[in-house]
Amino acid sequence: MPTPRSGGAYPPADSPHLARSAAESFGADPERYDRTRPRYPDALVRRIAAGTPGSGALDILDVGAGTGITTRQFAAAGHTVLGVEIDERMAAWARRGGLNVETGAFETWDPAGRTFDAVVSGQSWHWIDPATGPAKAAGVLRPGGRLAVFWNVALPAPEVAEAFAAVYDRLLPGSLAARQWTAGPDAYVPVSARTADGIRDTGAFTEPEEWRYDWERVYTREEWLDQLPTSGLHSGFPPEVRERLPEEVGAAVDALGGSFVLRYAAVAVTAVRARRS
Repeated sequence: MPTPRSGGAYPPADSPHLARSAAESFGADPERYDRTRPRYPDALVRRIAAGTPGSGALDILDVGAGTGITTRQFAAAGHTVLGVEIDERMAAWARRGGLNVETGAFETWDPAGRTFDAVVSGQSWHWIDPATGPAKAAGVLRPGGRLAVFWNVALPAPEVAEAFAAVYDRLLPGSLAARQWTAGPDAYVPVSARTADGIRDTGAFTEPEEWRYDWERVYTREEWLDQLPTSGLHSGFPPEVRERLPEEVGAAVDALGGSFVLRYAAVAVTAVRARRS
């Protein structure tokens, strides 16, 4: 999951929702973002839907819909999905693909009286205010509806982590971009904990649960370099680093044999809207 670095254009890592300029940077190349960003395990999509009251198709709100990656997965499973996205460039890309996406910050978005069976958010909830977001979700969920927010967390093998950490440490010594590769499997725990606390503090949900689905994919050199600019950290790098990065990362992948396996954990924090008395 993207975690903003300290200093510069980013606030401290415990308040990424304040980095609106970072949150709105992904729309610079929506086609690349949509093409290269990983999807989520079908088992997670099925479990969210199965754990949400309703018969057949559900009405789902996708927060931080981006180019519609999550929206399409739930729509393909037979559900009706409305997306909310702060970046008009991303939203426009999704709409060109036939998706229903409204533009605005979720915290101030007007649902116009609409309610939903589920509120979901893929790779986006850390950009949402941790207090306002869960309260807003509770307000648009039908009684018994489910809030499910989730991220793909990279879990690189030691040799992959060391190779990439060495590149970023040469170019950006001591930076989060370097440390993220050696942070280990618990790197996502603070974000999950903050998310659960925000949900819990509303008093409107059942006790949050954490679900995890492990999966993996093989990246070729070309595929990895193609997705490199979509990182939440990339836009904040100095221009000379952005220029050198593809060559150095490409060389690292070449040294790994021209491709590598990257393990992911799809981690979801989820809770059910308490039924109103």
